[in-house]
Amino acid sequence: MPKKIGFDSEKYLSQQKSAILERVGKFRNKLYLEFGGKLIYDYHAARVLPGFDPNIKMKLLSELSGSADIVLCIFAGDIERRKVRADFGITYDADVLKLIDDLKDWGIKVTAVVITRFSNQPAATIFKNKLERQGVKVYTHAFTSGYPHDVDMIVSPQGYGANSYIETHNKLVIVTGPGPGSGKLATCLSQLYHDFHKGIESGYAKFETFPIWNIPFKHPVNIAYESATADIKDFNMIDPFHLEAYGETAINYNRDVEVFPVLRHILERITGSTAMYKSPTDMGVNRAGFGIVDDEAVQDAARQEIISRYFRYGCEYIMGLVDKDTVDRAALLMEEVGVKPEDRRVVRVARQTAEKAQDEKGKGNEGIFCGAAIELKSGKIITGKNSPLLHAASSLILNAAKDLAEIPDRIHILSPNVIESISNFKKNILNVKTLSLDLEEALISLSISAAHNPSAQSAMEKLKELSGCEAHMTHIPTPGDAAGLRRLGVNLTSEPNLSTKSFLEGL
Repeated sequence: MPKKIGFDSEKYLSQQKSAILERVGKFRNKLYLEFGGKLIYDYHAARVLPGFDPNIKMKLLSELSGSADIVLCIFAGDIERRKVRADFGITYDADVLKLIDDLKDWGIKVTAVVITRFSNQPAATIFKNKLERQGVKVYTHAFTSGYPHDVDMIVSPQGYGANSYIETHNKLVIVTGPGPGSGKLATCLSQLYHDFHKGIESGYAKFETFPIWNIPFKHPVNIAYESATADIKDFNMIDPFHLEAYGETAINYNRDVEVFPVLRHILERITGSTAMYKSPTDMGVNRAGFGIVDDEAVQDAARQEIISRYFRYGCEYIMGLVDKDTVDRAALLMEEVGVKPEDRRVVRVARQTAEKAQDEKGKGNEGIFCGAAIELKSGKIITGKNSPLLHAASSLILNAAKDLAEIPDRIHILSPNVIESISNFKKNILNVKTLSLDLEEALISLSISAAHNPSAQSAMEKLKELSGCEAHMTHIPTPGDAAGLRRLGVNLTSEPNLSTKSFLEGL
C-alpha cells in the first residue's frame, strides 16, 4: 500500500537551522558542531520517519555553507581493517572519498580530513597520501594520552596539545565522519583546547537525529535506533542528568550518558569556567521530534525497520560480521514492539515462492531454490524465482518492470541472443562457473534489448518506480544482485541462506 507520510521535512529543516544558528550565537567566536549519523543518504531516518528527506542534512549544510567549515574524521583502525558501510557496500575510506565528491556536487568544499588514532598504520598512511596528492588537507591525531579518566593528562600539552591544530575560517565548524567511533568528539575537544590557548572562546554542540529526545523511551522509532546499533551494543536510556537538572524526562543513549561527566569535566578544564551544559541532552541540537506529523505512520514504519534489521543481522552473522548476541538482541527488540518476521508482507510470499519453485520445471539452480518478492507502491506483490538463466533478483525485477509496463507474461523482454552472448562470454572468456545472470547483468541485457525491442524499452523506463519498494529474498543476494537492488533503491531483506554452493561467491 502507498506509504503514509509521517514526517514534515521542510518544518524540520526550518526549525533545525534556527536551532543551530541560535546555538552558534551562544558562543563568542566559534562553535564546533559534531554531526552524528549519516551526513548524506540517511536512509535509516527516511525509513523510520516516512517523509524524511535522506539528504536533508545536505540541504541544511548548503544553506549554511557560506558560514561553515566542514571537517571529516575517520578512525585509522577502520581504514586498516577495511570496515564496510552496509547500506552502500563500500569501505569507510571509500565513503570519505565519496562524501568529498558528494559535498562538491552540492557546492560545499571540505576544509580538512582528520585521521584519528593514527599510529602510522600502512593502509591509513596510503589513504593520507592519496588525499594529499589530490589537494585535500589532511591532519593526523594520535590516541589521546590519559583518555578517558586522567583529565590532567588529557587537557595538557601531552594530551590534546599534542594534536595538530586544524585551521578553520568560519564561526561554525561541522565535524562529521563515516559511522560511530570515527573520533569526531575528540577532534572537537582538541580544537577547543587549542582555541582557548590562542585566546579564542569557542564551544561544542552535537547534532543527532536518534534517539529522539522528546518522544517516549519505548517509542518504536527510538527502539528502531537501538536495533540499528545492536552490533555496537548501544542502547537508549532516560537521561539522568537532564531529569535531575530540570525534572523532565529526556531520551538519550548509553555512550553519551556515560561519557557526560568526563566530558563536562574536560570542558570545564579547557574553558576555566562552569560548563553551560547540565546534561548530554542539553548538548544536542535535535528538532526531529517536532517534525513528526503522523505518529501512527512513523510507528508502523519503525516496526518494519526493526524487522529488517533482524534479517540484516542474521545475514551478517552468517558472513562472520556480527556475533550471535547481536542477532538475539535484534530478535528481543522485535518482541518488544510486538512484531515477528512474517509481519513484513513480502517475507511470507517469498518463502512460498521458493517452495513452489521446487515443483516447477526449469526452476532452481544447482539444487538451490531461491524465491523473491517485491511490494509495488500500489500494494501489489510480484514474485521471482531463480533458474539456470536468471538469478531470483533478476527474475523479480524483470517481472516487476513488466507488470508496471503492463507487458503480458508471454512476452520476453530480454533478447535470447543477448542472454546467450553474455553466458558464452562468462563461460569462455571469464571462466565463470555460474552462467545465470545476476541483476546487474540482467539490467545491462535489458538496456541492450531496449535498443530494438519496444517492450524492453517500456519495462526499462518503469525501473525508477521501484525506488523505495520493499523486497525479500529467501537467500543472501550475490554481490551483483545486491548492487543492482541498491542502485534501484529497493529496500531488501533476505534470509541467512547462501544463494550458491560456491564459498567464494557466497561469502
